[in-house]
Amino acid sequence: MELAEIRTYPIKSIRGISHSSAQVLPWGLEGDRRWTVVDPLGELIWVGEHPKLLSVSAAETPEGGLRLSAKGMGELKVPPATGDMITLGFSNLDRAVLAHADAHEWFTRLLGRPARLVWVDDPGRRTVTEEQGGLWDAPLLLVARSSLRRLDDWIAEGALERQEHPPDPLDIARFRPNAVIDGAEPFAEDAWTSVRIGEVDFRVSKLCDRCAATIWDPTTQDGGKEPLRTLARHRRWDGGTWFGVYLVPRNLGELRVGDEVRPG
Repeated sequence: MELAEIRTYPIKSIRGISHSSAQVLPWGLEGDRRWTVVDPLGELIWVGEHPKLLSVSAAETPEGGLRLSAKGMGELKVPPATGDMITLGFSNLDRAVLAHADAHEWFTRLLGRPARLVWVDDPGRRTVTEEQGGLWDAPLLLVARSSLRRLDDWIAEGALERQEHPPDPLDIARFRPNAVIDGAEPFAEDAWTSVRIGEVDFRVSKLCDRCAATIWDPTTQDGGKEPLRTLARHRRWDGGTWFGVYLVPRNLGELRVGDEVRPG
């Protein structure tokens, strides 16, 4: 097995960036989801309710800011966040730093509702339960291409049963992985308790319960019933619909595309 793709998401819920390598930090990959879009009360604005976020591309600037772009929006360079600290109301994250006012106005126009961009200055400040076992979204998500192909087969079989035309294969970007692997048997990752990728050892903390974010096509932002309809048919237990696994690093290091993947 090998590591086929590495992806980070500079802002939570936006389009991902592919990398040939990435540094593993205690809270996840370097540069992954340090920025977030929130409403005026500090509550998360997320892709399941606002698929326009999937049209946003963001690249980190050398000085620590962002360069934003999206269809129908002018490009915006956001300086490093130096605003007030505000209270947040989600994911056990207590507070974050406001970005420049231009970023708030840009996301407000994009989404058609009041929005603010914030930066998590200290990811280690987030508290999570021991069951979650991580510091920042538990903190890396691994998906196997073979599992996605099996899911595509199930979706096609269901369409034929309903006498519908089978849809195109799903884009793996729907599942927002940090690490994509090749060479595993479908859903073999369900049974892993640990995995070594290149020089970094990980504990497998739990399976990922999939939400409404997956029903939106990351390219067109069109919604539908898949893949949740089919996951609920084949992969539903304990009140969740499961696809992918969360990893918690046991040591720090660098991941590189092509690294050997060795489950424990």
